[in-house]
Amino acid sequence: MTESRYRAVKAYKNESFLASPEARIMRIMAEYLEPQTRFEELRVKDTIVFFGSARIPSREVAVRELEAAQQAGGDLTRAEMRVKMSRYYEDTRELARRLTQWSKGLAGTDRRFVVCSGGGPGIMEAANRGASEAKGENIGLNISLPFEQQDNPYITRRLAFEFHYFFMRKFWFSYLAKAMVVMPGGFGTFDEFMEVVTLVQTLKIKKHMPIVLFGTEYWDEILNFEPMVKYGTISPEDVNLFFRTDSVDDAYNYLVEDLTQHALKKPTTGFLADQK
Repeated sequence: MTESRYRAVKAYKNESFLASPEARIMRIMAEYLEPQTRFEELRVKDTIVFFGSARIPSREVAVRELEAAQQAGGDLTRAEMRVKMSRYYEDTRELARRLTQWSKGLAGTDRRFVVCSGGGPGIMEAANRGASEAKGENIGLNISLPFEQQDNPYITRRLAFEFHYFFMRKFWFSYLAKAMVVMPGGFGTFDEFMEVVTLVQTLKIKKHMPIVLFGTEYWDEILNFEPMVKYGTISPEDVNLFFRTDSVDDAYNYLVEDLTQHALKKPTTGFLADQK
């Protein structure tokens, strides 16, 4: 009996099929089931999600860039702005560190609130870095992009994820979240913030969801909800769906008080049952 020149490939190992339009539903399901399996295994039920720009540097990097621009005659205006914006990196880092320390110190409960970011550079890196500096596990929900988005080095290895579909990544941002912090950012941050606020407003997110909008100077230039109230397209109370501040202390106190009053008082019954 001669050996066949062709050996059939099992369907679940057929890479060309798995990458085809016909298998899209399988890829979508994989981006739901594989993260769920890891979160269940590692007992992650509660997250504090940080959104913000991938382009905001740390203070150290921004100062180094400014010094280089001064010496080489570079773009001083841009370099000075990056130094100014770096405060949001450092504030994110400090807030994530303090929230992680608080969560690790909770007594009389097995609940923990794990810092979660988009897994990339900038504000995302700052959030993971702060949690890591507090020696806490932290999550990175990365997205495959042709530019800009690479894993930062501070994510807990087994909690580093890579998504193809934006909507599945955004699902995991919201599904486990018990609080969200929105730092200055661009289109992506704006999209994430507005989607979450819409879900809260329409009660599609039924759980209590404190949202911190951090950076009043920045956001006051970007967002103006008062005309929407004036013209009746949102209700006056809708502008209270988020807490505005420039202070790490205020953001920390607001979140800790809210999580203590709401999330910690809610009994846990299982991974799927808790996320409503």
